[in-house]
Amino acid sequence: MRLLGDLFIASLALILAIPCGAAVLALGAMLDPATSETLSRLGLVGLFSGLTDLASGIGPETLLFALAAIARALFVLLVVPPVLVAVLGAVLNWRAATWYGAGTGLLTASVPWLARGLSRSGASGEALALEGRITAVLFLTGAASGLVYWLIAGRHHGAPALPPRDNGRA
Repeated sequence: MRLLGDLFIASLALILAIPCGAAVLALGAMLDPATSETLSRLGLVGLFSGLTDLASGIGPETLLFALAAIARALFVLLVVPPVLVAVLGAVLNWRAATWYGAGTGLLTASVPWLARGLSRSGASGEALALEGRITAVLFLTGAASGLVYWLIAGRHHGAPALPPRDNGRA
């Protein structure tokens, strides 16, 4: 019965932590001027190219494939790191806030670097600075979702039950 309770609390914590990470990602993307400019430029370019593709006769299924790719990227950034850190924390019985916050933050920030192979050859200093800012926003995204998970489930996961009280009766 205790296992079911722990699973319920962990799933509830993840259900609340993932949207929190999404909100921090959206807020970070809007507040950081360089990230906001880059994302808006990419968004407008994607929108205009999508409209011209639709006008030239390419079917709407191409748009659906693009939306599926964006959804998959958001899933990998927002869902996988908190779930992986939560499972590792439960299995290894680690309940520290630093594990959930820093672990989820580092894993989220490293996802784009891992996806392209950890190397960036021929990049200018300006491009590396922009990638550093985006990495910082991703770290804050993961840290926020990890700390929300810890606040709900991590502190109490696997905590021993309180012993019965002794009322002084022998």
